Amino acid sequence: MNKSIYNQVTTYKLFKIAFPSILMMVFMSLYTIVDGIFISRFLGSSALSSLNIVYPVISLATAIATMLASGGTAIISRKLGEQNEQTARECLTQFVVLGLIISFILMVMTQLFLTPISLLLGANQKLLPQCNEYLSTMMYFAPAAMLQALFQCYFVAANRPSLGLNLSIFAGITNVVLDYIFIAKLHLGISGAALATGLGQMIPAITGLILFIFNKDQLYFVKFKFDIKVIIEACYNGSSEMVTQLSNAIMTFLFNIVLMRLAGENGVAAITILLYAEFLFNAFYLGFSMGISPVVGYKYGAKDKKELKHIYKVSFIFVACSSFVITMIAFASLRELVGVFTQVPQTYQLTVEGFKIFAFNFLFSGINITTSGFFTALSNGKISAIISFCRTLVFTGSSLIILSAIFALTGTWLAIPVAELLTFILSMYFHYRYFIKKSEVNYFQLAK
Repeated sequence: MNKSIYNQVTTYKLFKIAFPSILMMVFMSLYTIVDGIFISRFLGSSALSSLNIVYPVISLATAIATMLASGGTAIISRKLGEQNEQTARECLTQFVVLGLIISFILMVMTQLFLTPISLLLGANQKLLPQCNEYLSTMMYFAPAAMLQALFQCYFVAANRPSLGLNLSIFAGITNVVLDYIFIAKLHLGISGAALATGLGQMIPAITGLILFIFNKDQLYFVKFKFDIKVIIEACYNGSSEMVTQLSNAIMTFLFNIVLMRLAGENGVAAITILLYAEFLFNAFYLGFSMGISPVVGYKYGAKDKKELKHIYKVSFIFVACSSFVITMIAFASLRELVGVFTQVPQTYQLTVEGFKIFAFNFLFSGINITTSGFFTALSNGKISAIISFCRTLVFTGSSLIILSAIFALTGTWLAIPVAELLTFILSMYFHYRYFIKKSEVNYFQLAK
């Protein structure tokens, strides 16, 4: 078995391993954002608001996929580190099959209750047709979206990080081209954007199936029996990532309700653009966490604490420095970023003013995302879930409700930066307890 990514990890090699995952996540975020750009430019702010209103349903499917992907990768990598290769293959297979079953259930349930779901999420009679149109088309591709999310992690565990990157680039280009054809040329409306995204997702999904069926090098599909204990462990390990996605869906819903009340459809369009920007910048750290996760899991399973400590130091020095750089980039390019999405005066002005406050969250979000991902890779789903739950639901939810009530629109834009700051303080506590303070729970002190 090729173990090249699991051998001694130098600083250069760590970044070489993580780089494809970083690019992959950035490209994935970019071609998701492209939908918003085409919809806003060709179909208007109302269509962009419709997309954001039904986002929580799509986020539910993504949340489950992310849970099985991140939690499953930690288990698979640990089993490889323990030299238990057959069990790793069985885990891979059952996670993929389980993900497909869940995605088909979500697809059917959404189609059966399409209108009630859209109305529940806040669609009014004006936005309802476009909400239904986008959601219905997107959910037909739920199995492809599920497989794409699973394989972007499992490719790295299978020592093929570059494959995930190349597929993401190809899928992204396909999505952009199809967006132009379906929306600008064929005038398929908002369903054209969903169709373009779905067809793009099928590229890594189908390729991954072919790889794991016919490849016999490292990880591949084998006969298995569902192991409830392993499934629960994967869900537990990946619960923080699922909590993040589900909480994002809830927060999107709350932001939509608050901004519809404070600023109408232009306000919903403005927060949609800001959340796209957040998605783009945070994708960098999600990709980094995904890229280093299999190596962290392997070294933890192999009890190589010395290299584990080296990976930890390099990772968080990099994240801290790059967070400052990314924040400066966000401030320097905020007008250009907003201008790509909209030139509608009301929406543009709302978004620019909001971004000047909103962008401060990038100072802290990278550390928070990477901290949660690092604990997931260490199979410590409890701490990872606490960080994610507090970050995306408790702190953001309470900040949004309290600050918007006191400061109206300004308080709404402040909600996420305040939540990220509070999460940063919580993350620093867990760093001190598990990585710095000398105690029996210190992951590095055990290596003596």
